[in-house]
Amino acid sequence: MKWLFAKIADAVNAQKKRKTKMAYKLSSRSKSRLEGVHPKLVAVVERAIEITEVDFGVIQGVRTIEEQKELVAKGASQTMKSMHLPQEDGHGHAVDLMAYIGSRGSWELNLYDNIADAVKQAAEELDVRIRWGAAWHIDDIRTWNGTMEEAMNEYVDLRRSQGRRPFIDAPHFELR
Repeated sequence: MKWLFAKIADAVNAQKKRKTKMAYKLSSRSKSRLEGVHPKLVAVVERAIEITEVDFGVIQGVRTIEEQKELVAKGASQTMKSMHLPQEDGHGHAVDLMAYIGSRGSWELNLYDNIADAVKQAAEELDVRIRWGAAWHIDDIRTWNGTMEEAMNEYVDLRRSQGRRPFIDAPHFELR
């Protein structure tokens, strides 16, 4: 756990050196939705909110088996092996984030590209492997050289070239 605090302190110090304002913070509701999520992923989300250009909140962290079954039945999830379910270490390894414009939630895809850029930067700063639900072909977004919009577009092109429909779950981020 000490490594995590050291990484967070380094990231905060780097932010202060850039003299940029940390405009957003997680609400108490978002923080409560991070309960049971792996501490590394929580740290990435907490850092991402500090550096993002787009406000966001946490709309989903850990799920129960019953919740996952419901989502699969409705077609809102594609697997019962969701990273939102508690994993072998007892933690959920996924979160879903909601973009906000003012106090209104938004599903505008371009907002999620910007959030993903902040998550990528946070993952790089904290040395945490993360996969994004709009670029499934990239196992660790830290390795992507470009914007997350470009990563999503490459994923869409790849799936189409395979004759398959892309599954875009832009709010979704998972620990790898």
